[in-house]
Amino acid sequence: MPKALLLGVMLSSTSYLSQATVVEIRTSLGIVQVNLFDNTTPQTVANFLGYVNSGAYANNVVHRVEPNFVVQAGGFSYSGDFPLDNVATGTPVQNEPKLSNVRGTIAMAKQGGNINSATSQWFFNLSNNSANLDVQNGGFTVFGQVLGDGMQVVDAIAALDRFNLGGAATSMPLRNYTATDAANNIDVTDDNLVIISDVVVVDAAVSTHPEIVPVNNTRINNNGGGGSSSSGGGGGAMGWLSLIVLLLVGRKVRRA
Repeated sequence: MPKALLLGVMLSSTSYLSQATVVEIRTSLGIVQVNLFDNTTPQTVANFLGYVNSGAYANNVVHRVEPNFVVQAGGFSYSGDFPLDNVATGTPVQNEPKLSNVRGTIAMAKQGGNINSATSQWFFNLSNNSANLDVQNGGFTVFGQVLGDGMQVVDAIAALDRFNLGGAATSMPLRNYTATDAANNIDVTDDNLVIISDVVVVDAAVSTHPEIVPVNNTRINNNGGGGSSSSGGGGGAMGWLSLIVLLLVGRKVRRA
């Protein structure tokens, strides 16, 4: 069975695979636990778990950081060399803009001007982005929230120096890599990338942690993903999806 078709089958049968409420996103800088909102955004959680269960997020790369805005991943993986591999994507998921894009939440990325276009890419909100992302492009679907001290890991990723590697990686965070390295055309390796080794289910109970009180999206009419597209602010850049071909050449790195 072709890889893309197999992924589509996996995605369509996600509800039979797992109904996790907590996942661990295991990064080069530490583990981030996320409580998923199964009951509030069921289609989006099922979509995300489809990629988790298929192994699509193994050796994924954090390809974008915008300070005080977002940390984004889910679209590209590293197999030992460049260019990075595009994650195979299934059918886009129906938008569910029921919760607000406040700091510490995880939400789906999608194409600009296409409300129901989210597939594999997601982002952490570094700040309260509700004024922009709750309404733009039909609203961006928040489907989980970071638990415990996980935002310390996310903030550490956001604090890394960023470099322009081209394509969708014009603001990629790199570890142990400097502007001098870039000027000297030093190749980027896995020692420099922020790699997500895997995303795994650690608690399959479908109930929200009692300490989490999700913030409702009150800025948009929550009628199953409706709402009009807005042209506001930097959120328009949330349309980095796997349809974009990422061409990365380590010796052509520029400081972002």
